Amino acid sequence: MANVLFTNVRIFDGSGTQPYHGEVLVEGKRITRIARSARTFHPGDVTVIDGAGAFLMPGMTEAHTHFAWNDQPSLSAIQMMPPEEHILWCVRVAKRYLDMGWTSCVGAATAKARLDVVLRNTIDAGEFPGPRYLAASQEITTIGGLGDETRPHLPYPELSFGCVATGADEMRKVARTFIKYGVDSLKINLSGEYIAGSSAESSPFTDPEIAALVEEARRHGKRVAAHARSCESIKQCIRHGIEVIYHASFTDDEALDLLEANKHRVFVAPGLAWLINTSYNASEYGITPEAAKAMGYHRELEHAIESMKKIHKRGVRILPGGDYGFAWIKHGTNARDLEYFVKYLGFSTMEALISATRYGGEMMMRPHELGQVKEGYLADMLLIDGDPLADIRILQDPERILAVMKDGEFHKTPAIRNARSTSTSRWAAYA
Repeated sequence: MANVLFTNVRIFDGSGTQPYHGEVLVEGKRITRIARSARTFHPGDVTVIDGAGAFLMPGMTEAHTHFAWNDQPSLSAIQMMPPEEHILWCVRVAKRYLDMGWTSCVGAATAKARLDVVLRNTIDAGEFPGPRYLAASQEITTIGGLGDETRPHLPYPELSFGCVATGADEMRKVARTFIKYGVDSLKINLSGEYIAGSSAESSPFTDPEIAALVEEARRHGKRVAAHARSCESIKQCIRHGIEVIYHASFTDDEALDLLEANKHRVFVAPGLAWLINTSYNASEYGITPEAAKAMGYHRELEHAIESMKKIHKRGVRILPGGDYGFAWIKHGTNARDLEYFVKYLGFSTMEALISATRYGGEMMMRPHELGQVKEGYLADMLLIDGDPLADIRILQDPERILAVMKDGEFHKTPAIRNARSTSTSRWAAYA
């Protein structure tokens, strides 16, 4: 593993301070020295990357990742992919995320029991490129809930998109099964979803069922995440100590107060891209804006935007990510979330970048070494052509992502020329 010196770069360190010009030295997997001026270091055998003023920032974290979603228009189409092809799909799409600067991802449910676990282990073993990853269970649902795809004439529960459980005992069994498989987190669907035929404002699980799942997770050191669109499901998350709340579309004052009181441990990923694009950009797949409105998506989008504005003002951590992998919100377009945060939620571009970097390190449960350009931290960094603080949409353009580094190694290597024995080089584009 070669040591690398980034010089002549504009450093966004993820702390919330304004960018500054300087140098960053990477030795092995970690950032070892940072200077606020150019040509401060005089290292020996290193690769010197002259950024010519490019924007150096921490790698981003996608907070609600479904690698197994295969860019199809329905839950059943996702689930029906045979397992052999499905794991190959996951491997390919994980690389797509790393290509786009997502160096960490939080699994939010997989389509088959062990896909996430196998993918995580494959990436960790260095067999295929991908983000560092927290593997999730399948969606845990109940009879008639979101993800219950069982049919009375097909008595094969494995064909269901979600894992169906009813009652506290079944919840414990499901939890223990996924924990046996090696997941990092358990995902439960505490509310409905219009596209699946259930109201987003419904809350199908009882408190004893939720408590059983959370108790098993805690016993084994695992985390619980929840699909929670309804107001009651948000409150259930807080009551039961569920840290990761996906969507949180419908709130009232009590829900907002509970979120604020627990802001030190709660993460919210609203998944705005799903609501926006299902409402207005899915006509090709049979969901016209009129159909989406009739289903309830326009109303939910309005409520979600207002809820997120209020949650943001209360200081709760809101992160990018959510349900990419459907036909109308394909994998790799995830940086749209940052644009939506600025456009619809009133985030500053600085706040949007912090949500994808520093907060991401916290959600990955590694705040001491991920999400910032800081001495001692892992060298997960991006070099960007342009200034995302001036135009956050830059991060949606793969051509503007000049380099991607994870664990001190280049996944996407900058264009270099004139390499000499000292490994000194310059950007070809700026030479």
